[in-house]
Amino acid sequence: MTRWSGADVPDQRGRTVLVTGANSGLGLETARVLAGRGATVFMAYRDPERGRCALERVAGSAFLVTLDLADLTSVRRAAAEIRERTGDVLDVLVNNAGVMATPRRRTADGFELQIGINHLGHAALTWLLAPALRPGARVVTLSSLAHRGGGLAVDDLNFDRRPYNAVTAYSQSKLANLLFALELDRRARAAGRELVSVAAHPGLTDTELVPNSARSRLPLLGPLAKLGNKLITQGVRSGALPQLYASTAPDVSGGEYLGPAWLAETRGAPARAWCSGAARDPETAARLWERTAELTGVTPDPA
Repeated sequence: MTRWSGADVPDQRGRTVLVTGANSGLGLETARVLAGRGATVFMAYRDPERGRCALERVAGSAFLVTLDLADLTSVRRAAAEIRERTGDVLDVLVNNAGVMATPRRRTADGFELQIGINHLGHAALTWLLAPALRPGARVVTLSSLAHRGGGLAVDDLNFDRRPYNAVTAYSQSKLANLLFALELDRRARAAGRELVSVAAHPGLTDTELVPNSARSRLPLLGPLAKLGNKLITQGVRSGALPQLYASTAPDVSGGEYLGPAWLAETRGAPARAWCSGAARDPETAARLWERTAELTGVTPDPA
C-alpha cells in the first residue's frame, strides 16, 4: 500500500460517515475526500462559525452536527441527533478530534481536558452510537506516535493524585485511544458483532494541534509554532491517508493499527504501524473499559 493515495479511496456511495473534529485539519480532509467519493458525511464541530466555513470546503453530501466532546451532555445530544438523522444507519465513525499538551484544565464533567476529549468523550460517543453501526461498520480511532510515551494510570486518569504534566497527559490519552480501539475489537468479536474497530495515526502532520498547544500557554507563540511545525511535518492530505485507508480499504481487519510507512512512521503512504506493548495489554484495556464506563455513566456496547 506504499503508493496508496486519496485517489485510491473506493466508491463510497450509499455509505454514511461521521467524522469528529471535522472543521479543520485531518478531520476536514477526511470529510472532504469521503464526501467527494460519494459518502454522506456528518461533520461534527464545536464552533458554529468554523463549522460553517468547513462545510463550504466540502463538495458533496455533507451536513453539520454540533458536538462538544468536553461535555457529555453534548455527546449524548449529538449521538441522539445522528441516530435520528441517519435512521440508525452508520457505516463509519471516525474518532478524529483531539487536543494536545494543554495547560491543566477540566471538562464540563470534571475530567482532565485531554483524557476527557481525546478518550472519554469519544468512547462515550462510540457506545451511544453502537445501535446505529450496521453490520460491517468501521470505527476508526485516532492515536499518535505519542502513545509510546509510557503507561496508563487507569486509577488516576484525571491526575487527581499525580502532579499534572501536559505531555504525559497527552501521551496517556493517545495510549487510551489505542487501548480502546483494540478492546472494542476484542469485545465485538467475543459478542459475534460484525464490527471493524481499528486505530490510525498521522505521523508528523501539519495540523493545528501544535500551534494551539503553544497558543494556550502564550498567545504570541502561536505563529512561531505554526511556522516551525510546517518545516518538519507533512501536509494534511498525506497525514489523513492512514485514517482514510482504515475507513475504506477492503483489506483492513479489526484490531489493526495504521500509520505512515516512511521515516519511522512520521510521513508517507499508509502501512501497518508499530503498537507498543502497553497498548497491546488486554488486562489494562479491560480495566480502562470498565473505568471509562464508570466515569462517563454510559453503558458499554458490546457490554
